[in-house]
This record gives sequence, structure tokens and C-alpha cells, in this order.
Amino acid sequence: MLTSKQNELLTFINHRLGETGVSPSFEEMKEALDLKSKSGVHRLINALEERQFIRRLPNRARALEVLRMPELMRKAPPALVAVPKKPIPQAANDVLEIPLHGRIAAGVPIEAMEGQTSLSVPAALLGPGEHYALEVSGDSMVEAGILDGDYALIQRTESAREGQIVVALIDEMEATLKYFRREGTMIRLDPANRAYDPQRYSPAQVRVQGRLAGLLRRY
Repeated sequence: MLTSKQNELLTFINHRLGETGVSPSFEEMKEALDLKSKSGVHRLINALEERQFIRRLPNRARALEVLRMPELMRKAPPALVAVPKKPIPQAANDVLEIPLHGRIAAGVPIEAMEGQTSLSVPAALLGPGEHYALEVSGDSMVEAGILDGDYALIQRTESAREGQIVVALIDEMEATLKYFRREGTMIRLDPANRAYDPQRYSPAQVRVQGRLAGLLRRY
């Protein structure tokens, strides 16, 4: 069962594909659904993708394919529900605005979430889920290619698998970007710089706030 907005967006995408063979842009989808921001479109796209109504074509920021339509719409006019057979050309990248929450340490932990502005990010760099960005401070993750001044793109989550790079909040006060590992009954946060030592904490001291989804570097 889709929400009214999900259903409206799916119909709009399918209609546009049937007419032109090209996915609508995020701006066009925002205007068609009368949404305030592209982040709302991004959430709807993720929901439709999770429910397997659409899929994103690899290496194409705007290329979407309709896999199926809701049962109640199968009696609609063919022009609205036919999935196009012609190839979808590559289009220019869409850009999303995601929250920028201050700085995060890639070294000694410093305070994160200092304030909130926004950062423009190519949609192709983000997968499903909710995201935010943090400016990296320090050099403890340089061997993982994460440099001082980079913007870490973080997928919001409260869990992590062994070996993932995460934002870890320590003692509800300070946050750091490190590899997440378990060592017996302890949590070990590993740097990617041999000049730094691993940090060990009890599970009660560490709260995962997200995992690294990508990097943005400005020159």
C-alpha cells in the first residue's frame, strides 16, 4: 500500500517515461507534487525503491525504471502505466541539499553537531535513507582517504557492522569518525593512521549516529 504522495509520484514518473523515455528531474518532481524541497522527493524515491516499484539504473543520477504499478492502477489508460522499452539516456546530475552539522574529529574527539546549515550534494553520491554531512577535522583517517577539510556524507543509522566507518558519539558529549569494531565486551574505534592508537570504550559509552556513505572534497 502506497501513500497518496508515493502513488502520485510513481504515476508522474511513469507518465513522463511513457511520453519521453527520460526520467523527470528532482526539480520537476518537486513542482509536480507541490513539495517544498527536493529532500521530500528523495524520501519518496527511496520509499518506492524499497517497495520495489522503481529502481535506479546504475551510474545514472536521474535514470529511473518503473518495475510495477499498484493493482488499483492497472486499469488506467495505457499511456499512464506502460513501462517504456526504449533505453533511457544519461542526464545531468541532480543536486540535493542535506544538513551540514558542524565538524567531526578524525583524531581526538571534538564536539559535533555544532549548528546546522546545508550542503549541496550530487544525488548520485547518496543511497537510500536519510543523510547529513560533517566537516572532517584531523588526520587520523588519512589512510582511508579521508582528509582534513573533507565533507563526510553520513547515512543516519544507530547500528553498525564490523569494520564500517561510523560517526560514534562518546559519553553523549564528543563525536569521532572511526572504524567500528568489537573486542570482547568492549567497543574499539580504530583510526586509519598508524600514528594514532585505537580507542576502547564500554558499549554504554558509545552510540552510533551514522555510517560513512561518501565523501565530498572541494578544491
